[in-house]
Amino acid sequence: MDAQFLINVFKKSSDNLAIVWNGNEIKYGDLLESIQIAKVFLTKNKVLSGQVIALKGDFTPMTISLLIALINNKNVIVPFNNPMKDSEKVKFEIAKVEKTISVNLDTDEYTIENAGFNGDHEYYANLRNLEVSGLVLFSSGTSGFPKGAVHNFQKLLQKFKTQRKSLRTINFLLFDHWGGLNTLLHTLSNCGVVLALYNRKPDFVCKFVQENKVELLPVSPSFLNLMILSETYKKYDLSSLKLITYGTEPMPETTLKRAKGLFPDVRFQQTYGLIELGVLRSKSKSDDSLWVKLGGEGYDLRVVDNMLEIKAESAILGYLNASSPFTEDGYFITGDQVEVDGEYYKILGRKSELINVGGDKVYPQEVENIILIMDNVMEVTIYGQKHAIMGNIVCAKILLKEIEEKKVFSRRLKEFCKGKLQSFKIPVKIEIEEGALHSYRFKKTRKFN
Repeated sequence: MDAQFLINVFKKSSDNLAIVWNGNEIKYGDLLESIQIAKVFLTKNKVLSGQVIALKGDFTPMTISLLIALINNKNVIVPFNNPMKDSEKVKFEIAKVEKTISVNLDTDEYTIENAGFNGDHEYYANLRNLEVSGLVLFSSGTSGFPKGAVHNFQKLLQKFKTQRKSLRTINFLLFDHWGGLNTLLHTLSNCGVVLALYNRKPDFVCKFVQENKVELLPVSPSFLNLMILSETYKKYDLSSLKLITYGTEPMPETTLKRAKGLFPDVRFQQTYGLIELGVLRSKSKSDDSLWVKLGGEGYDLRVVDNMLEIKAESAILGYLNASSPFTEDGYFITGDQVEVDGEYYKILGRKSELINVGGDKVYPQEVENIILIMDNVMEVTIYGQKHAIMGNIVCAKILLKEIEEKKVFSRRLKEFCKGKLQSFKIPVKIEIEEGALHSYRFKKTRKFN
């Protein structure tokens, strides 16, 4: 069975704490019993090996148990957050989901129903022939249309067989994304404690860290920036934290240096992963440095025209509804522009987000990094807008801490940027926003009309 090694690890740690959920403590022995209940449930409801099953939930004990039972049943698993968003319903059709298992976040009760699709695709046939489980994760292309990435789950699980240190960890990253699943599987495979979190707003997270003596906090840069600028960290005791990891989007240098200054005893580590490849092993040059060493066993990296390309043993079979993202010799084209310094890389941002102003290149992160230094700025998102003469102009959406008249702020911003940015990088169009500039995943949103 694909996840039998996890079962063996759980048996050796049956009396140890595994999950904290809704104030309840679940030991590894309890988790083993729950996995057996999930296995019986699958058999009773005729969930056959190889079928495509949508699993809607979050990091509840039963959702985790069903995930492991489905892996061992050699199903193709399509994880979704519960409750689902309307925009995700189209993914059911792309993934050709045959049955849906839904787990209630409050009660941990679960139900199953037919989804109505046939589960027929050449990648699924490949997995069935190999008699292994599969995993379907979704990303958005440049058009914003979701692409279904199909994994051989057995290859993703391989790295978790190597025992490593584990800490009391918040599952901050979401259940339907590899970052969240990677955190879960790393923690469980090393007999750590999964701290299930459903409210991911800064105030609630900081309170949760205090109450549960969290040691590892994996977050996005957007979340870390909000936690710092909102000053919610001042209200709670966060002294239990040993490590903050950050990924999913480029980190502004300003935010990283502020964070390190506020939490000098906490180690900071940049992570790098893609749903098409998994999460690479990483080592930051220093706590306040954006230079990071990437790779690890099963990964080979190269840079072509300043863009990172990666060959991975754990790479996807392909997309369900898009052309192959690989070069002829098997490298995945990440779309990330990088600088290289020996064995270290600096992620500059997505090529698709690069703003071409009259032939000059502007990286949004560079501009954001300067504006974040300004007084009264809570969030900033830089993006490009087409222009008849310049090709594109640099635009800024700003979330302020306190109300400020737009004209006054715009003049202040442009004056502040002089001497810090080249003139073509200074925003031409500036909008003051009332709502957050990040998605529900706490990632920047750069697609604007």
